[in-house]
Amino acid sequence: MKQTRREFVRKLFVATQVAVASRFLPDNLLAAELDRPLSPDGFNFIVFGDWGRNGERDQSEVAAQMALAAKATKVRFIISAGDNFYDNGVASASDPQWQTSFEHVYRDPALQIPWHVILGNHDYNGNCDAQLEYARSHPRWNMPARYYLQTHHIDKSTTADFFYLDTSPMIESYHRHRRLGPNVTTQDVKKQIAWFKNALIASQAQWKIVIGHHPIYSGGEHGDTAELIKDVLPLLQEHKVQAWFNGHDHDLQHLMAGDLNLFCCGAGSQVRNTRKTERTKFAQSRSGFTTVSLRSDRMRVHMTDNHGQLLYHTDVPVKSV
Repeated sequence: MKQTRREFVRKLFVATQVAVASRFLPDNLLAAELDRPLSPDGFNFIVFGDWGRNGERDQSEVAAQMALAAKATKVRFIISAGDNFYDNGVASASDPQWQTSFEHVYRDPALQIPWHVILGNHDYNGNCDAQLEYARSHPRWNMPARYYLQTHHIDKSTTADFFYLDTSPMIESYHRHRRLGPNVTTQDVKKQIAWFKNALIASQAQWKIVIGHHPIYSGGEHGDTAELIKDVLPLLQEHKVQAWFNGHDHDLQHLMAGDLNLFCCGAGSQVRNTRKTERTKFAQSRSGFTTVSLRSDRMRVHMTDNHGQLLYHTDVPVKSV
């Protein structure tokens, strides 16, 4: 289903009206809410995961809507939350899937911006080093290491630190997996956790955003991840991280762990059923992606489906450092 940029913006605005009106706000507050779509003047980026299926199972439709959102909101970069190639990753930096699942699908000029990428468990079924190698010769594919930190300046007085984690080696059951096991056991989880803790301690950024493939809490098929609850969640809460973005569960969700926002964005192609839990603020089994707009005082999050319909939006306030 194709639509013009103008139609996309109109749908985005109308959907925002409907979503907000359902809250039954007083007239004066409702009017204020309706005047708050994503602005192209914000520091905007897209997050999604679980996508590489040779353009099939909604992947191409999601890509088309991402392109429209990128044009309308002047997106700076795209974050891939892992499971970049199904079912078994890539074999090499010249694997045909680089063309059939990535270059040919995300070919719109608006998507020719940096992609900041992490690995998922399906990527670990293949050659993870090939994805690192591809980054060295293709600037759009940004994966300097299996886990890394990037700092961005939101305005003259506001910075955001993005922490990209490699969560598959943290999952204990994977170490016994026939195909995953030989790959994840080569990784030093304690070293990664120590790096992450030290990076959080050193961060003076007003915004701290963490991306991992696996969910911490989830109402999706895979559910909660005990290893992340034990080893990662306490660090996020101690160091006042505002948001965690993940894939793995093939749906769109927003959950809360205290005042920590958890966004599942694993709906880049095929979707699976999800449900609401006591932590859930939003959950839908729909293909789509998440657009985020950062400002000095708040982060606005939009979840949009493969037909351009705005399903959900919320604001996340900044925390004091």
